[in-house]
Amino acid sequence: KKSEQELKDEEMELFTKYYMEWKGGRTSGNTSYTNIPRFYYRLPAEDEVLLQKLREESRAVFLQRKSRELLDNEELQNLWFLLDKHQTSPMIGEEAMINYENFLKVGEKAGPKCKQFFTAKIFAKLLHNDPYGRISIMQFFNYVMRKVWLHQTRIGLSLYDVAGQGYLRESDLENYILELIPTLPQLDGLEKSFYSFYVCTAVRKFFFFLDPLRTGKIKIQDILACSFLDDLLELRDEELSKESQETNWFSAPSALRVYGQYLNLDKDHNGMLSKEELSRYGTGTLTNIFLDRVFQECLTYDGEMDYKTYLDFVLALENRKEPAALQYIFKLLDIENKGYLNVFSLNYFFRAIQEQMKIHGQEPVSFQDVKDEIFDMVKPKDPYKISLQDLINSSQGDTVTSILIDLNGFWTYENREVLVASDNDSAADVDET
Repeated sequence: KKSEQELKDEEMELFTKYYMEWKGGRTSGNTSYTNIPRFYYRLPAEDEVLLQKLREESRAVFLQRKSRELLDNEELQNLWFLLDKHQTSPMIGEEAMINYENFLKVGEKAGPKCKQFFTAKIFAKLLHNDPYGRISIMQFFNYVMRKVWLHQTRIGLSLYDVAGQGYLRESDLENYILELIPTLPQLDGLEKSFYSFYVCTAVRKFFFFLDPLRTGKIKIQDILACSFLDDLLELRDEELSKESQETNWFSAPSALRVYGQYLNLDKDHNGMLSKEELSRYGTGTLTNIFLDRVFQECLTYDGEMDYKTYLDFVLALENRKEPAALQYIFKLLDIENKGYLNVFSLNYFFRAIQEQMKIHGQEPVSFQDVKDEIFDMVKPKDPYKISLQDLINSSQGDTVTSILIDLNGFWTYENREVLVASDNDSAADVDET
C-alpha cells in the first residue's frame, strides 16, 4: 500500500500533467486570450496625489472633447435651415414635413456631427400616421435639441463628480446648484444671504426622491432621467407665469414659502423645531402619536429637528402619492418594524384620530368600519397585512395615510360626498351666471 503522502504526490503529479496538457492545447488552438486588454484600473489612493491629479486632468480633457463633439448654436441653425429647405409637401396645417429620401439628403449635407441623428431607426421612431410616410420637421428638430441638451447637461454635471464614478454626493450637487443660480433670471431677486438655504431646499428634493436608501449619493443618469432638472432650468424663462412659479419647488416664491413656514413654526427662534412647534404644521391637525414617531425615527439634535430634516418631512407630506413619500410615512406607521401594517398598527394610529374627534366635540367613528374601508381600498395580497408595495399599487396611499395621521385628512375623506356635491353646486351656479 502507498502512504498518504505518496498518494498526494501522485495526485499532484497527475493534476500538473493534465493541466499542462490542457493549457498547452488551448494555447495552440487560440492565442487571443493572451492579449486581453486591461479592463480594470484601480482608483488612486488618497496619498497618491500625482495619480489623483492625473486622473482629474484626463477626465477634464475627456469631457472637453465630448463637449466639442456636440452641435453648437450655429450648427443647429444650419440644421434647421437645411430641414426647412428640404421639406416635403403637402403641409399638414402649419406643420412642415419631410420624407425619408429628403431626410437622408439633409443628413449628408448637415455634417459629421449630425450623422448620428439621421438613421432609419430615429426616422421610424418619429413616424406616426402620415399617409405619405413623412415625419414632422419640428418634432425631429426638437428631438435633436433634447439630445444635445441632455449631453450638455451630463457633461456639466460630470464636472462636479469629484469621485469620477458617475454619481454626485450632496456637496457636489450643492456646488452645481450654487453656481447655477446666477444663470437663472427667476432667482435674480434672491438675497445672497438666502443662497445657502435655497441650495439646501433644492438639493433635498433630489436626494429625497432619488436616494431612497439614503446612501448620500445620486447617479447622474437618475438626475437626467427625472423631471427635477427640467423644473430647475425652467427658471431661465424670464416670463414664467405666477402659477408655474407657485407649483415649481425650485422657484424663489416656493423656497421662500417653505423657509418662511419653518421660521414661523420656530417660536423660540433657536433655529430648530421641537415636537410642540412642529405640531402647528399645516392645519395643525397632525396627531401627537404620528409626531412622536417622526421624532423617534428621523434625525434630531437634542430632540429637535433641523431645517434639512424638516424639508424631508414637508416633501413627504406634500407628495403623498409618490412612492418615496409613501416609503417615508410607511416607515413611521410601521411601529413594530415588521415591513407591513396590521390591524394593531392601524388601530394604534386611528385611536389618536378618535381622541381628537372627541376634543372637537365630534362623535368618534368606529375603528372597525375604518379598518374595513382601508383594506377594501388597498386590496393587499395578504388580507391581514398591508405592505408598502400594496399601498403604492393601490393608488390610494395618500388617502390611507391621511386617514391615519391627520384629523383634517380624515374629515375630508369622511365628508368626500358632501364636498363633491358642494363643488358640483358651485359649478352649476357658475354655469348659470
